[in-house]
Amino acid sequence: MTSSMRSQRRAVKVAIGTGALAGAMLFGSAAVAGAEPPPVPPPCTAAELARVMSGVTFETSNYLIAHPDVNDFFTSLKGQPKDQIKAQVDNYFNANPTVRDDLQRIRQPSADFRQRCGLPATP
Repeated sequence: MTSSMRSQRRAVKVAIGTGALAGAMLFGSAAVAGAEPPPVPPPCTAAELARVMSGVTFETSNYLIAHPDVNDFFTSLKGQPKDQIKAQVDNYFNANPTVRDDLQRIRQPSADFRQRCGLPATP
């Protein structure tokens, strides 16, 4: 056997070995990829939360602009202790049930998202 034939055989063996290795890597990685847990369903992703909250924030802003008295009330709460804020908001909502209902309706997509995705409810 000549030296060029040996070189050719060696090249063929290397090519076959490389192909086998590449195939093992390809099929091996496919098996590992199949064993990974499924991705988080789209409705509960961080992107979807951001989308929901941006909509709630946008609608809240529109509501406050359209209702200056409500905007003034919430603006007046700045800097107060949280326990006082909660009491004042409760009193305000009791005196203004339409405002309470309007704001609950605006925040409903956030509540729905939190319930659907197993997140704690916000006050």
